Amino acid sequence: MSPFNRKLLIITVILAAIMELIDTSIVNVALTYMSGNLGSTLEDTAWVITSYAIANVIIIPMTSFLTNKLGRRNYYIGSVILFILCSLMCGQAHSISELVIFRFLQGLGGGALLSVSAAVVYELFPKEKLGTASALFGIGIFIGPTIGPTLGGYITENYSWPWIFYINVPIGILVAVSCYFLLPESKVKTRVGKVDWLGIGLLTVGISSLQTVLERGQTEDWFATNYIIVLTVTAILSLTGFVICELRVDNPVVDLRVLKSKSLKVAAILTFITGMGMFTSIFLTPVVAQRLLGFTPSQSGLLLLPGAIIAVFALIISGKMLQRGVSPVLIILFGFLCFIYFNWSMSTMSLETPAIDITLRLIFRALGMALLTMPLSSLAVSSLEAKDMPQGTALNNMMRQLGGSFGISIINTYSARRTASHRVDLISNVTASNPLTTDRINGYTAYFQHKGSSMLDAHQKAMKLIDMTIVKQSTLMSYLDSFLLIGLLFALALPLLLFVIKRSKANTANVIVSDH
Repeated sequence: MSPFNRKLLIITVILAAIMELIDTSIVNVALTYMSGNLGSTLEDTAWVITSYAIANVIIIPMTSFLTNKLGRRNYYIGSVILFILCSLMCGQAHSISELVIFRFLQGLGGGALLSVSAAVVYELFPKEKLGTASALFGIGIFIGPTIGPTLGGYITENYSWPWIFYINVPIGILVAVSCYFLLPESKVKTRVGKVDWLGIGLLTVGISSLQTVLERGQTEDWFATNYIIVLTVTAILSLTGFVICELRVDNPVVDLRVLKSKSLKVAAILTFITGMGMFTSIFLTPVVAQRLLGFTPSQSGLLLLPGAIIAVFALIISGKMLQRGVSPVLIILFGFLCFIYFNWSMSTMSLETPAIDITLRLIFRALGMALLTMPLSSLAVSSLEAKDMPQGTALNNMMRQLGGSFGISIINTYSARRTASHRVDLISNVTASNPLTTDRINGYTAYFQHKGSSMLDAHQKAMKLIDMTIVKQSTLMSYLDSFLLIGLLFALALPLLLFVIKRSKANTANVIVSDH
């Protein structure tokens, strides 16, 4: 392959990975528009997000198996075509059921765009430049989910929500055509035996049930709803059966035996926590900015931009450090400390916190992501044999997605309950015997009387304004508690690094497949 074609292929597959990652969050800001246009409730429309997440989590651990079974070139190009067609059909959907079905199929196609793209990038770089390869692909992993809400908000505000999906079509066509002419078959050939249909079925049912429970549990009041109970039992039985099945068959669709590696087990747990921090921060920050501080979707996205730019350079530095033999454990430690500081600082916000302060705090989030992306992947495969690396990294990537689902579910439940608790505490201080409350009500009443309201109407408006203030303040306090909770989880996970502290140097060869 000529140097020009090599560079073109690298740009192509990184672009495909970014496109897939953007789609994990681009629809978040458009749910209200979709709901009104398709005549569905907001809860039903949320399945547009849920179905994509379910498909991603199902397909990611199966990527290694499918690549070996179908051939990397066929599987990748086929996945791109599936992604394009389903993106087009999502934009053409006339009902919420159609949109959810095509969104699920889009997620199945998107699974390969992340995992296989990484393998291609690492394969095309010489060994002495693997740190650069990791940094380039890490940029895509970081930027994709970060700019998703901003891009989605801009498109929705200036055009219409179907263009969130249509934008994938021209990009996807370019990727498919480029890969058709440039993408070679994998250099690593692995013989695949009998298809593990039972394992595929149990994984699909188990992950689908678990993801649905996580995504919809809070909305449905958890176990007060029958179908949540049924899906919980189904998830437990299916995933238990899946583990037993995969440990007994000769050709498992997901080889769980790789979890014998202590480094992979520790990396998987830390990646799970990182996924929680990554997805909850990208969820909470726009919510606080838009609902409480009055920012538009585009303005909320701009808060993340400076951090994303700085993270690009941090990713390159992180890759260089790994290449020079710096322990991934040390880099991970600093990454976790950045996340801990970010969450603690966000937990001290107020309704008067200026945008510049929020932006500065988000830089630490960006640095944390930059310092964790490659070292965690490197640690995950550091003690695996070459044949086990694709499976190990696929499992590690799945843990990131599951961490995000668990994190958002936990935060939704936790913030809702903390909001109720803070509201009770604040209302208990709003009494006739409290002079501050009396002065505030009298001041509001006088203001509304001055605007032409009667005494009774002015008093009612004053009380309503007090209630709105309490709701806003209790909501803010619940989100601050949520940031603090995530920071605490990061702090509690730090001692796990002691179990792998002896691995003082990154195995450079392992970085080749660090994100496959």
